[in-house]
Amino acid sequence: MQYRRLGNSSLEVSEIALGSWLTYGGAINDETARECVRTAFDCGINFFDTANVYATGGAEAFLGDMLSDYRRDEYLLATKLYFPMTDSDRGLSAAQVHKQIDASLARLRTDYVDLYQCHRYDDDTPLDETMHALTEVVEAGKARFIGFSEWTADQVRSAMSLPGVSRFVSSQPQYSMLWREPEKEVIPYCDRHGIGQIVWSPLAQGVLTGKYDPATPPPADSRAANDSMSGFMTGLMQPRVLAAVQDLAPIAADLGLTMAQMALAWVLRIDNVSAAIVGASRPQQVRDNASASGISLTPETLTKIDQILGPAILSGGD
Repeated sequence: MQYRRLGNSSLEVSEIALGSWLTYGGAINDETARECVRTAFDCGINFFDTANVYATGGAEAFLGDMLSDYRRDEYLLATKLYFPMTDSDRGLSAAQVHKQIDASLARLRTDYVDLYQCHRYDDDTPLDETMHALTEVVEAGKARFIGFSEWTADQVRSAMSLPGVSRFVSSQPQYSMLWREPEKEVIPYCDRHGIGQIVWSPLAQGVLTGKYDPATPPPADSRAANDSMSGFMTGLMQPRVLAAVQDLAPIAADLGLTMAQMALAWVLRIDNVSAAIVGASRPQQVRDNASASGISLTPETLTKIDQILGPAILSGGD
């Protein structure tokens, strides 16, 4: 496992991070989830990402229990807030920032998180209120650093221009071979201002593993076949997208890589990407994904990938 500095922070994060969206705290049984986390440590993964809303606190509670077996300096822990926890608890108001960090720390069984992230931008709360509240969380020692997920470059720019507040060190965008929107504005701005990317869905919800054949229904045990998990997959499951992904298989085979390893190496080709967040429902998935760390793709390989995917690359209208 190789490690990268997360933006302008002092955090050295593993290139592969283990996420807990749609997996831990409910979707898979706890013993399998525990084995996935143990395998992550064995593979050198030191970065674990979660959010208060995942399994409505269940993912944080699972990690709090599981990580209590390890020394606090053996891992880096990130969580998020914004989405509703109850009918009245949502958003990034000062009251919510303070309430939700305390609730997250209780579930995670820790005095602090290494990274506290705004899960989305809150149009209903003044930005300076949010940023001053996050700064208070950092000053209280409850979070070492702060970040955001899925903010626009203009929103980030506004936050970074405020005086007297903590600075963001991380961005968590959706980013993959098939979804490249962050390359337009967010990544360039962040690169200039010391904000590192920890990207989610680098495997495009599993599509880039090549397991979905455009000519056949999705496997019964796959995310695409599960109504509660497939909400983000509509554009990704278009036949033209699946067909193009199948055409990537020979490239991966020639390199001696799995499709997943090639897709992870692709996002990590950018220095500003500090880590790629992967989910895993089996320990072997953790091992396979972790082995993508340190793989470099040649310019020729990158050109071939672009030529094959071409029209299949999704945009904001897909």
